[in-house]
Amino acid sequence: MARYHIETYGCTSNRGESRAIESALRDAGHYRVDGPEEADVAIMNTCTVVEKTERNMLRRAKELEAETADLIITGCMALAQGNDFREEGIDAQILHWDDVPTAVTNGECPTPGPGVEPVLDGVVGILPIARGCMSNCSYCITKFATGRVDSPSVDENVEKARALVHAGAKELRITGQDTGVYGWDKGDRKLPELLDRICTEIDGEFRVRVGMANPGGVHGIREELAAVFAEHDKLYNFIHAPVQSGSDEVLEHMRRQHRVDKFRDIVETFDRVLDYWTLSTDFIVGYPTETDEDHERSMELLREIRPEKVNVTRFSKRPGTDAADLKGLGGTLKKERSKEMSEAKMDIVAAAYDEMVGTERDVLVVEEGTGDSVKCRDEAYRQIIVQNATEHGLEPGDFARVTVTAHQTVYAFAEPVDARPEPREPTAA
Repeated sequence: MARYHIETYGCTSNRGESRAIESALRDAGHYRVDGPEEADVAIMNTCTVVEKTERNMLRRAKELEAETADLIITGCMALAQGNDFREEGIDAQILHWDDVPTAVTNGECPTPGPGVEPVLDGVVGILPIARGCMSNCSYCITKFATGRVDSPSVDENVEKARALVHAGAKELRITGQDTGVYGWDKGDRKLPELLDRICTEIDGEFRVRVGMANPGGVHGIREELAAVFAEHDKLYNFIHAPVQSGSDEVLEHMRRQHRVDKFRDIVETFDRVLDYWTLSTDFIVGYPTETDEDHERSMELLREIRPEKVNVTRFSKRPGTDAADLKGLGGTLKKERSKEMSEAKMDIVAAAYDEMVGTERDVLVVEEGTGDSVKCRDEAYRQIIVQNATEHGLEPGDFARVTVTAHQTVYAFAEPVDARPEPREPTAA
């Protein structure tokens, strides 16, 4: 678990985004410290109202860069003027608010709070389908908190999903330390069966997003899993399979349960079965045994696979893990490798969103955005912002068809073509 420091500047909306970031970080087992000197990562949520504010943001970013190992910059200035930080030579990850919690991790599995009970957050239902994992990664401290995978039955999880939908959930997020090994402790991986039953046995219009699934678990069920995605429109065509490195040697040192060819097999299968889908993956940069050649293999894999969503994390030691005993590579080298990969990633992700411009997409409005906007997800779980939501009559829980008009690297903008809000039950006077 990481120690984080967060600073928020600007309006009430920014403060709300920071609260959401902190909530996700706490749910993942991370904890806040009082100052950047004590933190593994500093998060700066920026404002860009006037030129003086911009100068203050750049000055404070430089101070934070010098005071902490890793710096993440988000918020209005980061998204509108991210190049200003780069031009000032500030070494930081420039991220959208939604991507900050994932970037804080060290390639570790997510760590939910106690128990595996579902939660309804607005129109989003969060369904942890199991606790624990089957991996023994050398760098991960989460395994000490969660242990081996413990999977409730498919019947039990279907009933929990049904309860969330009946309570108003329009998007079900299937979560776990490693969703791909759900059921392995009972002798068989059950994720395809669970997804199929949720889509066929639960009435109503809703969407389902599958959370992180390690390649080692997905590989053996890739054909069956891809077929389920192809069959059901309720499933977002999205998988999050963290490869972590393009070098088999580094993967072996990490004690990952896959090698690069298995990861390629998964991508090839989904490419063959699905016309439009999103691959999300993670890379850990600067693992202690990573050589220049290993890093270049990761860069080559990134350029070859071209995932539409990429999380780049600089390796940092976690107490009690085997990797913590290894001699580190040094902060400068990790920063250089992280910068190279992050720049390549932004080019790849921007190209994917650029291809969307001019196309029509069916979207679900998931939550309110800043100002009078709403955040939507299309069928491949790509984020689309619709502005002037009140004018269009859109609010969380609505389905609509939109035309993509522009993009800002990691998300798109769109205008409704045929907004289709669902009828709502009248409320009592």
